[in-house]
Amino acid sequence: MINPISTIRPPAPISIEELAGASSRSSSAGFEDALKEAFRGVDALQKNAQASTESLLRGESEDLHKIALDHQRASLSFDLFLQMRNKAVTAYQEIMRMQV
Repeated sequence: MINPISTIRPPAPISIEELAGASSRSSSAGFEDALKEAFRGVDALQKNAQASTESLLRGESEDLHKIALDHQRASLSFDLFLQMRNKAVTAYQEIMRMQV
């Protein structure tokens, strides 16, 4: 039996204190922290792909699809990180070319 729509409850309201806490956390987490976290994520995916390949070569794993997906995920995350770096460098160069 399908639940009627009337059983759906509205979301709980958010208090001002919760909003203030969320904004202070996001403002304290700067660009440097975000960049470090992105780098750690890309590094973790690269290490995971390498470990899955090594387990295949040792004969511990036969799941070739998982290994291919791990490598594709690592490759895509690295490409995205590289594009983000290129955009940041381009933005920095544009700012440096501005005349004051």
